[in-house]
Amino acid sequence: MADPRNKKLQVQATKSTTFYDTIATGSVGSPIASELAQTKSARQRLMEAEFPKPAHTRIMAVTNQKGGVGKTTTAVNIAAALAKHGLNVMVIDSDPQGNASTALGIEHHSEIASVYDVLLGDMSIREVVQQSAEGPMLSVVPATIELSGAEIELVGVENRESKLEAPLDEYLRTATEHDEPRLDYVLIDCPPSLGLLTINAMVAANEVLIPIQSEYYALEGLSQLLNNVQLVKNSYNNILEISTILLTMFDRRTNLANEVAQDVREHFPETTLNTKIPRSVRISEAPSFEQTVITYDPSSPGAIAYEQAALEIAKQGGK
Repeated sequence: MADPRNKKLQVQATKSTTFYDTIATGSVGSPIASELAQTKSARQRLMEAEFPKPAHTRIMAVTNQKGGVGKTTTAVNIAAALAKHGLNVMVIDSDPQGNASTALGIEHHSEIASVYDVLLGDMSIREVVQQSAEGPMLSVVPATIELSGAEIELVGVENRESKLEAPLDEYLRTATEHDEPRLDYVLIDCPPSLGLLTINAMVAANEVLIPIQSEYYALEGLSQLLNNVQLVKNSYNNILEISTILLTMFDRRTNLANEVAQDVREHFPETTLNTKIPRSVRISEAPSFEQTVITYDPSSPGAIAYEQAALEIAKQGGK
């Protein structure tokens, strides 16, 4: 005769298994299950999405003079996401720290030809650009530590604000002569300052992308950045526009992050992307492996968020 206690244990085990299976499939309304289901659904939509090519090369200066807002992280991950979906992208690392070069797997020690040589007029972009390990559609103009002295060296130089614009225009104009495909995007990673390197990036660009951290001081200093963009537009580049604002390091569990997001959207309703980049360990880990999160962990929420942001940017159509 079967022991009734064994039957009771079997029923409990069956209920337990069914319960955890239900959580794993997202059928129970737990936050983790819901997030997993949303992530899976978002990834599926991205796989099926079409990233349209812009009518002309979009040149975007990625800038915010406030440090620690995810500026370089945004530049490299947006670039990698666009390239992943078939768009031809170049990243110009204009930050002496060279973090964008590191994240894209590019050597940038002092012996490497870099954007510094371009700014001083010693080399062309075509002579210094390198292919990124991230994929065949992504190239990089690296930065080296010598770039830290460029602002001083350019102080007395004529047309010092246009030292990146002319070489970039020449590179884009002569692509067909060198049997090269047209670039769809150029993303210029700027240093966390409003100095000459950032001004050169804005003069060379036709758009500005501003990452804003979802924290208390998010809008601090933003008015000065907006003033500088307007000054550059009035004096050197009349087509320059702030096309994109992206909220980074977003923690939806906190009231503060949601309040900051609402505040930014109220001030910039037309330019703030719907996508918000979450705080993510994977995003932070990726550069230590000389990768973007797009290749380091493509199924992570951070990677998917950057792909969604890139899709929004691609659908903007450019200026």
